[in-house]
Amino acid sequence: MSTANPQPLWRPDPQRIAQAQITKFQTWAAEHHGAPALGGYPALHRWSVDELEAFWKAVTEWFDVRFTSPYARVLGDRSMPGAEWFPGATLNYAEHALRAAATRADEPALLHVDETHEPCPVTWSELRRQVGSLAAELRALGVRPGDRISGYLPNIPEAVVALLATAAVGAVWTSCAPDFGARSVLDRFQQVEPVVLFTVDGYRYGGKEHDRSDVVAELRRELPTLRAVVHIPLLGTEAPEGALEWSGLTSADVAPVFEPVPFDHPLWVLYSSGTTGLPKAIVQSQGGILVEHLKQLGLHCDLGPGDRFFWYTSTGWMMWNFLVSGLLTGTTIILYDGSPGYPDTGAQWRIAERTGATLFGTSAAYVMACRKAGVHPSRDFDLSTVQCVATTGSPLPPDGFRWLHDEVREDLWIASVSGGTDVCSCFAGAVPTLPVHIGELQAPCLGTDLQSWDPNGTPLIDELGELVVTNPMPSMPIHFWNDPDGSRYHDSYFAMYPGVWRHGDWITLTSRGSVIIHGRSDSTLNRQGVRMGSADIYEAVERLPEIKESLVIGVEQPDGGYWMPLFVQLTPGAALDDALLGRIKGTIREQLSPRHVPDEVIEVPGIPHTLTGKRIEVPVKRLLQGTPLDKAVNPGSVDDLDLLRFYEELARKRA
Repeated sequence: MSTANPQPLWRPDPQRIAQAQITKFQTWAAEHHGAPALGGYPALHRWSVDELEAFWKAVTEWFDVRFTSPYARVLGDRSMPGAEWFPGATLNYAEHALRAAATRADEPALLHVDETHEPCPVTWSELRRQVGSLAAELRALGVRPGDRISGYLPNIPEAVVALLATAAVGAVWTSCAPDFGARSVLDRFQQVEPVVLFTVDGYRYGGKEHDRSDVVAELRRELPTLRAVVHIPLLGTEAPEGALEWSGLTSADVAPVFEPVPFDHPLWVLYSSGTTGLPKAIVQSQGGILVEHLKQLGLHCDLGPGDRFFWYTSTGWMMWNFLVSGLLTGTTIILYDGSPGYPDTGAQWRIAERTGATLFGTSAAYVMACRKAGVHPSRDFDLSTVQCVATTGSPLPPDGFRWLHDEVREDLWIASVSGGTDVCSCFAGAVPTLPVHIGELQAPCLGTDLQSWDPNGTPLIDELGELVVTNPMPSMPIHFWNDPDGSRYHDSYFAMYPGVWRHGDWITLTSRGSVIIHGRSDSTLNRQGVRMGSADIYEAVERLPEIKESLVIGVEQPDGGYWMPLFVQLTPGAALDDALLGRIKGTIREQLSPRHVPDEVIEVPGIPHTLTGKRIEVPVKRLLQGTPLDKAVNPGSVDDLDLLRFYEELARKRA
């Protein structure tokens, strides 16, 4: 384990430490709120979790959060779930996201990049004008605070405008990327019953155009609550009958009107991967996201008005929402719409070069793909503006750290970060004033009492345990949609350790304060940095008449790779020939996305279940990772123990 190798790969120099926002914040918070002036980040972190209310009060003052109505206290109730943040306060997220328009009207707020890799700027004043125009039109359509507005959109400026206009009127945003098939989108949007749908006619990916007009038509048919559909002609087609044109809604020169909403008013709905059924519709608040993202982006990522923030993402992933929040710190955000590896594997480095990115965020999988493909970023691109390369989605393997250090720059801040859709933020990761150790995240984040626990709830140091958070965070869900008694929310995070958030990751907290992530402790699929649900794959595959049942598993490999096999039990008389193999993969690609297509399809004699009939995913994953059968599963909970021996034997052969 890397705790045995205490020599850091990188240390920030004294000048960088002195200039970091987090250093200035600590000095100021010591003067005004009783934070420790000495002891650096570890002392500041300890104070931030011990004095939770003082810390979050300090964050709102440091970033000049504008409360339309004042709050009675910082934390009305700190129980989890159900913590009550800033009761009495009203504010608006979009107002804060557009503040820089007042002082930097003609500078770029957005840089939009497509597969030509030529940046196209949208200024702060233009972004503000479009948001003002669209917000007024939404109100004219009868949209009111609390209504849901959905986007079936790629990572384009129109998506940012639509989100901010939605927030400005106090409505609730939700989005899916256009590579999602109709069923995946409907499984999400039907839960929240949107009144407006923003949609493109198609998208471009990998040098090809992908028409989505048929999917859009199906969404319109299957979403009966829609009052309006807004057409964005990305491929240049005419608006379908009854749809409104984007250009007509965003042409007025109108100052935005920001609806003051309660701190805990819903901002957006994000979705879990749907491992065990319909995706969880996770609701986060305007105020909670505002203060959490100001902390995360302004202090941990050290972003401000002079920065350019690029993260490769899509609108179906929480990192897109996180990227948009870069606007809160006055940062120019870079929106890339296209394939991460087109026309070649070096594509993302080329975008970083052409946009002058200062913080470049990507997936660990992309870093490892570049290493494998022999990409040489510093040789082939001018990356002199890049101060930090951040990775998420899966743990960055040690070889990934070494490769970034050797191939980008020795004086490079490498920030492997880990969080979740569930909080739309990070639990641990970037700290600009701390050293970087190979294979490790720098530290737990401010205000987050991150711990590693054994099954009995005993904290562990230098030992693998469950990732838990023992205090509330403002961006924790206010609730799940359609979960009136809160039971699904409770069961998702608080069933194992009552009153304590258990996330579902294996971690080690090292004795020097860094964090090592070992992958999921549950069965969530996490491929190319995007979490996916097995239930979506089962639904698609098992519609084929030859498939009796299936099981999909994602396995983190020791070399940083990820192996995702699909096990299929065939109906009598069926054969897993090339034709069936092609239909299985084609069905998954068409109904879900290319990312969902498994690495291998393997015929099995049967799929193991619990005694209550649930497919056994986690024990099979453990078997495939080499765990002995007697330690991978409780034998008394399985319907047919012999079926598990197949997977144990497969793991032995692969090893």
